[in-house]
Amino acid sequence: MIQRDIAPYIQALATQYPVITITGPRQSGKTTLCKTLFKEKQYINLESLQTREFALSDPIGLIKSIPDGAIIDEIQYAPQLLSEIQVRVDEIKKPGQFILTGSNQLSLSTKISQSLAGRTAVATLLPFTIQEARQMMREKSPFEWLYYGFYPRIYDSKLNPTQALDFYMQTYIERDIRQLSNIHQLSTFQKFVKLCATRVGQLVNLSEIGNEIGISHSTVRDWLTILQASYIIFLLEPFSVNISKRLIKTPKLYFYDVGLAAYLLGIEQVAHVDSHPLKGALFENMIISEKLKNRFNIGKNQNMYFYRDSSGLEIDLIYPDGSKWCVIEIKSSQTINSHFFKNILNFEKLFPEFISEKYLIYAGDQNQKRSNGIQVVSADFCLPK
Repeated sequence: MIQRDIAPYIQALATQYPVITITGPRQSGKTTLCKTLFKEKQYINLESLQTREFALSDPIGLIKSIPDGAIIDEIQYAPQLLSEIQVRVDEIKKPGQFILTGSNQLSLSTKISQSLAGRTAVATLLPFTIQEARQMMREKSPFEWLYYGFYPRIYDSKLNPTQALDFYMQTYIERDIRQLSNIHQLSTFQKFVKLCATRVGQLVNLSEIGNEIGISHSTVRDWLTILQASYIIFLLEPFSVNISKRLIKTPKLYFYDVGLAAYLLGIEQVAHVDSHPLKGALFENMIISEKLKNRFNIGKNQNMYFYRDSSGLEIDLIYPDGSKWCVIEIKSSQTINSHFFKNILNFEKLFPEFISEKYLIYAGDQNQKRSNGIQVVSADFCLPK
């Protein structure tokens, strides 16, 4: 059993709040984590139709049957329980009573804010980080990570990534999408998800995407919201500061799991990665999602951005570091070229008092500190916290 990086944060929350809610994609390891950290808790799985029927028809009875609280998996299936949990924790003011999990952040956050505001802490568990996955498969190169992705079951059960991710998408389309939205055009939606994979690391253009598969831009917006709510994609917003330069205002699209994006692009073996035209975009996706995992694992929010202005100056990733900001340039090359430092140095000229740390993350295996202050970091070795 891998010690998940988020575990200390979850354990600390359980000493402070009566309810802990853990959200994240299906198969990101939420159930395993909860059972490991809270072995003494009864486990209730609302995926079970019999248990779900009990929860829906008699929520008071179910809560009364667990006087010491419980782990309740996929709480979004029985939101009626949240009101009864509220009553219980208001009566018994004790931390760590209920551990809830859910894989639909949109409906779950709305229902929790209505019933458990001020009573629950919320944490997000994403698939393995690189360092977590390396505990299972130490010899992987950066490009192998792009093919395997980071869903724990692929590592725990030594599954073929292509087959496992195919089953994952079949389950997602047939079950989760039908529950999230009344989508009748499932085949078109499948094309839409694959099209999103071809847009990894690109600015979101609603009209362009809609025109390519024959749907309206408003439908594209709705479907992007569904993909975000079910932890398939996330959007990286542009960074803006009070300067006169004209800035890009459109977000970029990334997948929470880079292996899923690679599967949707038709990559069926590691050898396909190195020659794929989107190798650089996939590598960028991996690093940005890795940083997102790092932040979530210590209880921080996303609060990450990219920078692009009308002159073409672009920084791949910016995130806060105290009162200043850390900037990262990402390159899929396995060798370092002095040209790679240009954007960071030009950005620093614009904002000389703005930057705390400067990083170039690449696919090679050497870590360096250059005289220009930029730290060169191997993606497979370490990612700045």
